[in-house]
Amino acid sequence: MAANPTGVGGHEYGYAKTTRTDKWWVGPAATAFGLGLWLIYYVWSAAQGDYYAAGPYMSPFYPFYLHPSEAGMGASDAFFGMNPAWWPALISPALIAGFAPGAFRITCYYYRKAYYRAFFGTPPGCAVGARPQDYRGETFLLVFQNLHRYALYGALLLLPYLYWEAFQSFRYHGEWGVGVGSIVMVLNSVFLTFYTLGCHAWRHLVGGQLNCFSCGAVPRLRYGAWKGVSRLNENHMKWAWTSLIWIAFTDIYIRLVSMGVITDLNTWGGF
Repeated sequence: MAANPTGVGGHEYGYAKTTRTDKWWVGPAATAFGLGLWLIYYVWSAAQGDYYAAGPYMSPFYPFYLHPSEAGMGASDAFFGMNPAWWPALISPALIAGFAPGAFRITCYYYRKAYYRAFFGTPPGCAVGARPQDYRGETFLLVFQNLHRYALYGALLLLPYLYWEAFQSFRYHGEWGVGVGSIVMVLNSVFLTFYTLGCHAWRHLVGGQLNCFSCGAVPRLRYGAWKGVSRLNENHMKWAWTSLIWIAFTDIYIRLVSMGVITDLNTWGGF
């Protein structure tokens, strides 16, 4: 029998070598472009320290900032009411506040696959040759990926705050109303909830370590919750990208309204 010229399993040898005839590289390239662009924008926006609030709206990139009207000072000074004199001028507190959700996404099972392929080529795609190196799995420097279940707790703690900010966006100067920004903020909270609650780690917490789903009221309740989480988990990639794009869109929208570039349509008649 003749030797397989393409190697074990029909795969060609060498980095990015493959017998696939489709444009397999489009997915990793689009992922690299999307994640890279988002990261650049986030760092830029979080480092600004201004234009993060407009009317009752607060950018989700600036969690725990006080609204300038509440702080009684300029937007750039409104981190818990003030920026301490010892705080490094070049480091926005918004960058620090993004650590918990950032850690959750970096260690997310879907995002691991996405950026492993897009940025590190390990491998570039299914049935595509990886870089010539010994694969160690998620050990050595990648052992931090095991922190995903703990990063989940930080993301869960952040969700109620985002909903509170969305709720606050319906009230301006003591008057209840609604604006385009209110709807944008509510959708941002919903999309982040779908992404977070579709997480594999949350799915395990909800329905894992059970030998019987019908043995009592609590197991049956957990089974029902597990099925709901599983439906979100089936679309985890969709919610990962939807929430990522929408949180940036929310910041951009509020920034443009704050700068006066666009006008928010609302029942208050303007800001």
